[in-house]
Amino acid sequence: MTTTAHEAPPRPRRLDDVPGWFPVLDQVLFDWLLDRQEAAGVRGDLLEVGVYMGKSAIFLGRRLQHGERYTVCDLFEGDAPDDANRAESTKSYSALTRQAFETNYLSFHDELPRILQGPSSMVPSEVEPGSCRFVHIDGSHLYEHVYDDIGAARDVLLPDGIVVLDDFRSEHTPGVSVAVWEAVLTRGLRPICLSTQKLYGTWGDPGPVQEELLAMVRGRDDCALSVQHAAGHRLVRLKSRGMKAPGFPLSRHADEPEPELAVAERPEKAAAPEATRPARHRHRRSRTRRLAVDLLPPVLTRAIVNARAARR
Repeated sequence: MTTTAHEAPPRPRRLDDVPGWFPVLDQVLFDWLLDRQEAAGVRGDLLEVGVYMGKSAIFLGRRLQHGERYTVCDLFEGDAPDDANRAESTKSYSALTRQAFETNYLSFHDELPRILQGPSSMVPSEVEPGSCRFVHIDGSHLYEHVYDDIGAARDVLLPDGIVVLDDFRSEHTPGVSVAVWEAVLTRGLRPICLSTQKLYGTWGDPGPVQEELLAMVRGRDDCALSVQHAAGHRLVRLKSRGMKAPGFPLSRHADEPEPELAVAERPEKAAAPEATRPARHRHRRSRTRRLAVDLLPPVLTRAIVNARAARR
């Protein structure tokens, strides 16, 4: 379904209706890690850098505990800080507006998070050091920006807080890969696990959370697991095997009628007689044709085809 410039896009009824990239495996890991923090009595703020249309932000906002603060940061339709970032935003995020994000978020929540509209360089001055328990970085893919975003995450996280870094191994985001593995090798970041899209890490001790994660995953049959060691780090790799998304409440628009889909113009009967025949007859005829091609001599097959064409 397409919309015109004067027509608002349909409001989401389910989380899956919100455009964006948030695989089921990562939804499961977000849920499990946040559950673990809350069960341990860990308290702290939440931060997401780069929200696009709000899919992961909506998911993360549901885990806000009383007294905690949730901050999101994005350029939206604002000016990028440099030419490279401007080109990136124009190419990949031209449809993103703050209004679209807010509409989607408020479809599932009563209040908006605290919104920083501007480059992620705002974060260090706007988010208190050592205040966050969970940070999701999914902003610019340019090395310089990712490098700074990782540094900001380190500064705002609690000692055992968790940072999630998106697109760390996509072929179109080499700047993210360089910045992430550089942080692992030289800046003290310690991986907890790797999904197909994100690296989960901490500047604390990853051992306890890894042990609990391994026990959880080994008890499931819908998640592939491999463990490797490199440069003194234990790398826990996970991949979905038909995982189902964690339950998520429907939006406040769930009871509204589904939008009508545009119906393609029906062709005239004479223009496509094959399409008007019952499916079982079409299938039987196509099987007959295949058998003729496979079993009859080519000369006889061509004669049959020519005879049929002459009768049309």
